[in-house]
Amino acid sequence: MNNFIAYNPVKLHFGRQVVRDLGKNASHLGNKALLVYGGGSVLKNGSYRDTMEQLEQYGVQVVEFSGIKPNPRVEDVREATRTGREYDVEMVVAAGGGSVIDSAKIIAICIAEGCDAWDVMKGRHEPQNALPLIAVLTLAATGTEMNGVAVLQNPETREKIGHKNDLIYPRHAFLDPAYTLSVPENHTAYGIVDLTAHCLEAWFGEGDASLSDRFVIAIIREALEYGPALMKDSGNYELRARIMWAATNALNNLTMYGRKSGDWGVHALGHILSFLYDTPHGATLSIIFPAWMHLMRERAGERITELGKALFEVSSVEGTINGFKSFFSSLGSPVRCSETGIDELKKEEILELMNRNRAEGFNYAISDKEREELLSYMW
Repeated sequence: MNNFIAYNPVKLHFGRQVVRDLGKNASHLGNKALLVYGGGSVLKNGSYRDTMEQLEQYGVQVVEFSGIKPNPRVEDVREATRTGREYDVEMVVAAGGGSVIDSAKIIAICIAEGCDAWDVMKGRHEPQNALPLIAVLTLAATGTEMNGVAVLQNPETREKIGHKNDLIYPRHAFLDPAYTLSVPENHTAYGIVDLTAHCLEAWFGEGDASLSDRFVIAIIREALEYGPALMKDSGNYELRARIMWAATNALNNLTMYGRKSGDWGVHALGHILSFLYDTPHGATLSIIFPAWMHLMRERAGERITELGKALFEVSSVEGTINGFKSFFSSLGSPVRCSETGIDELKKEEILELMNRNRAEGFNYAISDKEREELLSYMW
């Protein structure tokens, strides 16, 4: 087992109406907040109203920035940063899913330091400060509410990449499963895929960590049991709560202690589809993970089979792959590019950008030839 430091500074508030504690906690961080959100979903689920009421009740002045897009863009972060600096805000409050909270993390750095967002993402600027961040989560998926990671894409450089930094852990995260009751079926499914994929990235990471492995298995079992049930009963608060908590634990460091790293190759490959075709993040993962396992059947065969035995009671690589395909399909998430409308004629375009961006994992490197082979399993 590798040496590690266990660290997670997020104070997470979970359950019905926990947002009632937001205003009090925000008032301890400052008097003026930049409220960042996406579109109409926060109005529909009540999170915008509840957050505004709390901030106003405790005398926190609010500057709003809306319009954060799925697969978040660096240009939105730059614009929000300009707004925050213009109004001299003292904290950032993010109401939304992973795209909103990821954007808010980089916004919090850039307001504090007056730097460019892409310089942060590319490592050209090493941040020393960030404004305090409060997250109000409305989608169970990415786990960003309890970690120090953010992902952005840049249309100019044709990249979608991540930034990891202890400065961007939220100070407080408010998770009311009721806010997810209105999430559409497809995005509910993508969130379940995403949490599963985060566990798989840890499983195939570098290092021997038996307890972390058991956490991975337990979290995926939650998804296997409660995910399909939720798809049949999307208004069930208890099922929403179980999936929401599973998603948080899938990427709050719990599955990583004792490992040198996760792999994250499938995420890197999936980002190419998101960038080129605006394919939902979870959909890219349900397509690529089975294909990646097929590609890695020799190099990671023992690890794949061990996973299949624990989750599906099968004893082969192929059985494990079929188990995940069946699970993802049962949620309504695609397992082939053709199911998303991406034509096979796009293979060359996809391969060119995968190779250009060197899309591969930290533990399992992938050659140009192997990326080409991978594409053959994606249709």
